Amino acid sequence: MSSGAAWEPVIGLEIHVQLKTRTKMFCGCELSFGDPPNTHTCAVCLGLPGALPVVNAQAIHYALMVGMALDCELAPRSIFHRKNYFYPDLPKGYQISQYDIPICGPGRLGDVRIHRAHLEEDAAKLVHVGGSGRIQGASESVVDFNRGGTPLVEIVTEPDVASAAQAREWLTLLRTTLRQLGVSDVNMEEGSLRCDANVSIRPVGSDALGTKTELKNMNSFRFLERGVDAEIARQIALVESGGEVEQETLHYDPATGTISSLRSKEEAHDYRYFPEPDLVPIVLEERMLEAARAVLPELPAQRAERYERELGLSADSARLFAFRSELGDYFEAAAAVDGEQPQVLANWISGELVARIGDADPASSQVTPAAIAELVGLLRARAIQQGAAKQVLDVLVAEGGEPAAIVEAQGLGALGGGDELAEVVSRALASDPAAVEKLRAGNMRAIGPIVGFVMRETKGRADGGEVNRLVREQLGL
Repeated sequence: MSSGAAWEPVIGLEIHVQLKTRTKMFCGCELSFGDPPNTHTCAVCLGLPGALPVVNAQAIHYALMVGMALDCELAPRSIFHRKNYFYPDLPKGYQISQYDIPICGPGRLGDVRIHRAHLEEDAAKLVHVGGSGRIQGASESVVDFNRGGTPLVEIVTEPDVASAAQAREWLTLLRTTLRQLGVSDVNMEEGSLRCDANVSIRPVGSDALGTKTELKNMNSFRFLERGVDAEIARQIALVESGGEVEQETLHYDPATGTISSLRSKEEAHDYRYFPEPDLVPIVLEERMLEAARAVLPELPAQRAERYERELGLSADSARLFAFRSELGDYFEAAAAVDGEQPQVLANWISGELVARIGDADPASSQVTPAAIAELVGLLRARAIQQGAAKQVLDVLVAEGGEPAAIVEAQGLGALGGGDELAEVVSRALASDPAAVEKLRAGNMRAIGPIVGFVMRETKGRADGGEVNRLVREQLGL
């Protein structure tokens, strides 16, 4: 098989976001997660005859916030449609959604264009039970209607994503944006954020779009990245062997890394959309727009730009702290204590601290923002050296405390000039005559073993610049 260099992927994403309202989209049943099955239902969300839906105003408010955050065109007037299909988790035989007049039109987030974002209700939850049927070894499916009718915003991108890695990075930005808005828990494990990927390939440099397949409901960004990569490889192998890609819906199994077909991909006309006759149009009033604008927080993209503009952070550091808001909040709290060297502080948080605590929220660690700021301040003042600072951080992570007190208690203060350091340098030179000979001959790279000896003897407390000066002084260089 070819390496795939002659092909490029084209990826579009469809994201379902469960809104954090108190009640469902079209009835007064409370939202729940983990409650006993079928305990939050009524005639409306069960689709019983004669029950009429009423739109959740809070869901419209949240949809407007999402649209503003994604820089979408907001429709002055939008309507709901019935999306008709038959499945056990859809008691009415149709889903109330939006079709040709969504509440949020074209927009953009980062380098990916948004095609649309619209409101709809979620289906119920199918639970597949193995081996419990009437026939020995058979399986059955039961339905939990608690989730049925949950308000969703579906966000559909244009096919602007060029790799699985870019898809994962962009979805991270989207999730952080939605979390900052406060409109959703965006918890993939609980299903409040679900993502499908439409994947196709085309020859490099071509503008034509190939036949797309849809990977459904991947429950983590890591699995999504692996699944998209696997589907790209499958399509390339298929086409290069003389086959054709069929438009279908696929399932990726992260345990085996394999892709299997679920069904042929539906087209819009398959759903026989028609306007929902029981709901009036949504007409946006200025007071609704003002209410949504008033509660918009600083968004991740704006935060990253502020970090670069005002604090001089690198683009990578700014994006990391903006995309991982808990790191950004911690960094800002530390910078408020000592912000003289923002990039150095950022490096210690994103590098040394994150290496020790992993994905945990640093605010829940033993290391307070004031402590990490004090540690960086001690380094700047040359009160400690880099190696000793890492030892101090190890103690802070394990036990907490104040850096200066740890330095004092463990004797980690820096050694600058003076007789103590001069004596260690003298012993280092005496221990390595070969290195001394090379230094006298003008080969300054030979100083490495001498400096290493001094650092070992002083447990990283020696100032490297002062060691270099003393070596030259004692050798008369």
